Amino acid sequence: MSYETPQAAAVAWLPYPQLASALDQPTLDWLFDQGSLTRRLTHLSHDHFSVTPLFEGWQPLRDDECAALGLAPGEQGWVREVYLRGHGQPWVFARSVAGRSVLERGGLDLETLGTRSLGELLFCDQAFIRHPIEVCSYPQGWLPAEAAHAGLWGRRSRFERAGLDLLVAEIFLPALWQAAKEATR
Repeated sequence: MSYETPQAAAVAWLPYPQLASALDQPTLDWLFDQGSLTRRLTHLSHDHFSVTPLFEGWQPLRDDECAALGLAPGEQGWVREVYLRGHGQPWVFARSVAGRSVLERGGLDLETLGTRSLGELLFCDQAFIRHPIEVCSYPQGWLPAEAAHAGLWGRRSRFERAGLDLLVAEIFLPALWQAAKEATR
Protein backbone atom coordinates (compact mmCIF):
# COMPACT_ATOMS: atom_id res chain seq x y z
CA MET A 1 0.00 0.00 0.00
CA SER A 2 1.59 3.24 -1.02
CA TYR A 3 0.92 5.91 1.50
CA GLU A 4 2.31 9.31 0.82
CA THR A 5 5.09 8.79 -1.72
CA PRO A 6 6.96 12.08 -1.78
CA GLN A 7 10.69 11.67 -2.04
CA ALA A 8 11.85 12.91 1.34
CA ALA A 9 15.19 14.44 0.49
CA ALA A 10 15.78 15.22 4.15
CA VAL A 11 15.88 11.55 5.17
CA ALA A 12 19.38 10.68 6.29
CA TRP A 13 20.07 7.00 6.97
CA LEU A 14 22.90 6.99 9.51
CA PRO A 15 25.32 4.32 10.75
CA TYR A 16 25.96 3.53 14.42
CA PRO A 17 28.92 5.91 14.95
CA GLN A 18 26.79 8.92 14.00
CA LEU A 19 24.04 8.03 16.50
CA ALA A 20 25.93 6.41 19.39
CA SER A 21 26.10 9.59 21.45
CA ALA A 22 22.67 10.91 20.44
CA LEU A 23 20.45 8.06 21.66
CA ASP A 24 20.02 6.20 24.95
CA GLN A 25 21.45 2.69 25.26
CA PRO A 26 18.12 0.77 25.24
CA THR A 27 17.11 2.50 21.99
CA LEU A 28 20.52 1.81 20.43
CA ASP A 29 20.29 -1.85 21.52
CA TRP A 30 17.02 -2.30 19.63
CA LEU A 31 18.01 -0.29 16.56
CA PHE A 32 21.43 -1.87 16.04
CA ASP A 33 20.75 -5.42 17.22
CA GLN A 34 22.35 -7.75 14.64
CA GLY A 35 20.13 -10.72 15.51
CA SER A 36 16.71 -11.67 14.23
CA LEU A 37 14.10 -9.06 15.16
CA THR A 38 11.42 -11.75 14.74
CA ARG A 39 13.08 -13.88 17.42
CA ARG A 40 13.51 -10.90 19.73
CA LEU A 41 9.85 -9.89 19.34
CA THR A 42 8.72 -13.50 19.83
CA HIS A 43 10.69 -13.62 23.09
CA LEU A 44 9.41 -10.21 24.28
CA SER A 45 5.81 -11.25 23.54
CA HIS A 46 6.20 -14.66 25.24
CA ASP A 47 5.37 -16.37 21.91
CA HIS A 48 2.40 -14.10 21.18
CA PHE A 49 3.98 -12.86 17.96
CA SER A 50 2.28 -12.56 14.58
CA VAL A 51 2.72 -11.00 11.15
CA THR A 52 -0.09 -9.07 9.45
CA PRO A 53 0.48 -8.37 5.75
CA LEU A 54 -0.67 -4.89 4.68
CA PHE A 55 0.52 -4.79 1.07
CA GLU A 56 2.44 -7.04 -1.30
CA GLY A 57 3.00 -6.22 -4.94
CA TRP A 58 4.94 -4.47 -7.66
CA GLN A 59 5.38 -0.71 -7.54
CA PRO A 60 8.02 1.95 -8.23
CA LEU A 61 10.54 1.99 -5.39
CA ARG A 62 11.41 5.19 -3.53
CA ASP A 63 14.62 6.95 -4.53
CA ASP A 64 16.34 6.11 -1.22
CA GLU A 65 15.50 2.42 -1.76
CA CYS A 66 16.78 2.45 -5.35
CA ALA A 67 20.02 4.10 -4.21
CA ALA A 68 20.53 1.51 -1.45
CA LEU A 69 19.95 -1.35 -3.89
CA GLY A 70 22.00 0.17 -6.73
CA LEU A 71 18.95 0.55 -8.98
CA ALA A 72 17.93 3.36 -11.31
CA PRO A 73 15.59 5.92 -9.67
CA GLY A 74 11.93 4.92 -9.94
CA GLU A 75 12.68 1.31 -10.87
CA GLN A 76 9.91 -1.23 -10.26
CA GLY A 77 10.29 -3.56 -7.33
CA TRP A 78 8.48 -6.01 -5.13
CA VAL A 79 7.21 -4.31 -1.99
CA ARG A 80 6.01 -6.14 1.11
CA GLU A 81 4.62 -4.13 4.02
CA VAL A 82 3.59 -5.82 7.25
CA TYR A 83 2.97 -5.24 10.92
CA LEU A 84 5.00 -7.33 13.32
CA ARG A 85 2.68 -7.74 16.28
CA GLY A 86 3.09 -8.64 19.90
CA HIS A 87 -0.08 -9.66 21.76
CA GLY A 88 -2.05 -8.43 18.74
CA GLN A 89 -0.64 -4.88 18.92
CA PRO A 90 1.41 -3.47 16.03
CA TRP A 91 4.94 -3.20 17.43
CA VAL A 92 6.88 -2.74 14.20
CA PHE A 93 5.98 -1.61 10.69
CA ALA A 94 8.25 -3.42 8.22
CA ARG A 95 8.80 -2.62 4.55
CA SER A 96 10.89 -4.98 2.47
CA VAL A 97 11.78 -4.27 -1.15
CA ALA A 98 13.71 -5.92 -3.99
CA GLY A 99 14.25 -4.91 -7.60
CA ARG A 100 12.08 -6.57 -10.25
CA SER A 101 15.00 -7.66 -12.44
CA VAL A 102 16.74 -9.41 -9.53
CA LEU A 103 13.62 -11.28 -8.43
CA GLU A 104 12.73 -12.31 -11.97
CA ARG A 105 16.09 -14.09 -12.21
CA GLY A 106 14.78 -16.34 -9.43
CA GLY A 107 15.98 -17.58 -6.11
CA LEU A 108 13.35 -16.23 -3.74
CA ASP A 109 9.57 -16.29 -3.96
CA LEU A 110 8.36 -13.37 -1.88
CA GLU A 111 4.79 -13.69 -3.12
CA THR A 112 4.07 -16.80 -1.04
CA LEU A 113 5.23 -15.59 2.40
CA GLY A 114 1.75 -14.68 3.63
CA THR A 115 1.83 -14.36 7.43
CA ARG A 116 5.32 -15.83 7.72
CA SER A 117 8.17 -13.55 8.73
CA LEU A 118 10.62 -12.59 6.00
CA GLY A 119 13.21 -11.94 8.70
CA GLU A 120 13.03 -15.50 9.91
CA LEU A 121 13.56 -16.74 6.35
CA LEU A 122 16.60 -14.47 5.94
CA PHE A 123 18.15 -15.56 9.24
CA CYS A 124 17.57 -19.27 8.54
CA ASP A 125 19.37 -19.08 5.17
CA GLN A 126 23.08 -18.85 6.03
CA ALA A 127 23.86 -17.76 2.44
CA PHE A 128 22.41 -14.29 3.11
CA ILE A 129 24.93 -11.64 4.13
CA ARG A 130 23.59 -8.75 6.16
CA HIS A 131 25.12 -5.38 5.37
CA PRO A 132 25.45 -2.68 8.07
CA ILE A 133 22.32 -1.34 9.73
CA GLU A 134 21.38 2.29 9.05
CA VAL A 135 18.92 4.30 11.14
CA CYS A 136 16.76 7.37 10.55
CA SER A 137 13.87 9.31 11.97
CA TYR A 138 11.31 7.74 9.64
CA PRO A 139 9.06 10.12 7.66
CA GLN A 140 5.52 10.09 9.02
CA GLY A 141 4.11 10.17 5.47
CA TRP A 142 5.75 6.81 4.68
CA LEU A 143 3.77 5.04 7.41
CA PRO A 144 0.24 3.59 7.28
CA ALA A 145 -2.27 6.18 8.53
CA GLU A 146 -3.06 4.26 11.72
CA ALA A 147 0.66 4.09 12.62
CA ALA A 148 1.65 7.57 11.47
CA HIS A 149 3.51 9.28 14.29
CA ALA A 150 6.25 11.86 14.02
CA GLY A 151 9.72 11.06 15.31
CA LEU A 152 9.65 7.25 15.05
CA TRP A 153 12.98 5.51 14.67
CA GLY A 154 13.43 3.17 11.77
CA ARG A 155 16.30 1.00 10.68
CA ARG A 156 17.17 -0.75 7.48
CA SER A 157 19.73 -3.16 6.18
CA ARG A 158 20.46 -4.83 2.89
CA PHE A 159 20.55 -8.61 2.72
CA GLU A 160 22.50 -10.15 -0.15
CA ARG A 161 22.73 -13.68 -1.55
CA ALA A 162 24.33 -14.53 -4.90
CA GLY A 163 23.27 -11.31 -6.62
CA LEU A 164 19.87 -11.13 -4.92
CA ASP A 165 19.52 -7.94 -2.85
CA LEU A 166 16.68 -7.26 -0.42
CA LEU A 167 16.30 -4.07 1.57
CA VAL A 168 14.46 -4.54 4.86
CA ALA A 169 13.27 -1.53 6.86
CA GLU A 170 11.75 -1.85 10.33
CA ILE A 171 10.08 1.07 12.06
CA PHE A 172 9.64 0.78 15.81
CA LEU A 173 6.16 1.84 16.92
CA PRO A 174 5.26 3.31 20.36
CA ALA A 175 3.66 0.05 21.59
CA LEU A 176 7.00 -1.75 21.19
CA TRP A 177 8.87 0.77 23.29
CA GLN A 178 6.19 0.47 25.97
CA ALA A 179 6.41 -3.35 25.97
CA ALA A 180 10.22 -3.23 26.10
CA LYS A 181 10.11 -0.76 29.00
CA GLU A 182 7.66 -2.95 30.93
CA ALA A 183 9.83 -6.03 30.33
CA THR A 184 12.84 -4.36 31.98
CA ARG A 185 10.94 -3.53 35.17
